[in-house]
Amino acid sequence: MWSLFFAVFVAFQALIAGLLVNRAPFMMATTPHTTKAVWADQPMQLIPTPQYETKQTDLFTTGATHMCLLHNSILRGFNSIYLQAPHVHPHDKAAFVGYALTWFKFVKSHHDDEEANLFTKIEEVLDDKEVFAETHEEHDSFMAGLTEYHQYLANLPSPSALDAAELVRIMDSFREPFEQHFHHEISVIAALASHPKAPAPDSPEAAAASDVFKAWGKKTVSKAGTADVVPFFLLNLDGTFEDGAWAAWPPMPAFIRWGLLNLAGSWYGGYWKFSSCDAQGRPRALHALPSAKA
Repeated sequence: MWSLFFAVFVAFQALIAGLLVNRAPFMMATTPHTTKAVWADQPMQLIPTPQYETKQTDLFTTGATHMCLLHNSILRGFNSIYLQAPHVHPHDKAAFVGYALTWFKFVKSHHDDEEANLFTKIEEVLDDKEVFAETHEEHDSFMAGLTEYHQYLANLPSPSALDAAELVRIMDSFREPFEQHFHHEISVIAALASHPKAPAPDSPEAAAASDVFKAWGKKTVSKAGTADVVPFFLLNLDGTFEDGAWAAWPPMPAFIRWGLLNLAGSWYGGYWKFSSCDAQGRPRALHALPSAKA
C-alpha cells in the first residue's frame, strides 16, 4: 500500500515539475529581434545611464544608474504592452491581461517603495526635505491614468472582453508625464552628487549612503512579487544595452538568477511570451507583432 502511495506521489510530483519546466522562460521559443523590426525601445524612449555617459562612480551617479536600469525595464514593459495590444490573438488574451496587470503591480510597488523608503532615507542623508519635492509632484501627474489602467484591466468581465483600442487610449492618457518623470528622476538623483551636504567621497558617511541604495535595490523588486514582478523585471532587462555594460546587472549568483527566472517564473509562464527579452537577456521579437511570426 505504502509503495503504491509513494509511487503515485512521485508520479504526481514529476507531473507538476514537468508542467512547470515546460512553462519556464528558458523553454520559450524565441525569435531574435532584428534592427529593422519595431521593438520595445519605443514609443517611450529608454534612458541613458549616468554612469555610462559621465564615467563618474560617486554614490549618487551609481545609485541613479541602477535606478535607471530598473526604470528602463519598466519602460520596455510599457512599450511591449502598448505595441502588442492591438495584435493579441483571442487565445492569448488571458496571458496578455496577466502580463499587463503585472506591469501595473511593478510600477505601483516601485512608486510606493520610493516614496515610503528610499526618498525619505536620502532626505535624511542630505538633511534636506525638499530634494524630491518636484519628483513627488511628478508622481501625482500620472497616478490618475495609472489607476484607470488598472481598473480597466482588473474589472474586465473576461479576458476576451479586452479592447485594445481602449487600453491604448488609457496608456496614451498618462504616457507623456510618465515618461518625463521616469527620465527626470534619474537626473535628479545623479545631480545630488553636487548637493552641499553630499557625503565626501570615500568617507564613512558615503559608504553608509551607498548602503541605503544597495539595500533598497535588493529588496524593492522582490518585495513586489517573486513569481510575477521579478520575472517581469528580469525579462525586460536588455543585456546588450549600452554595449553590454550591464549584462551582469543586477549582481547575483547565476543559479539564483536562473531559479528566479525559470522556477519562480514558471508559475505565470504564459505571461512571458510578451516580454521584450529572453531568459538570457537578449532582445527578442515581440510575440504578438506580425514581424515576430515572419
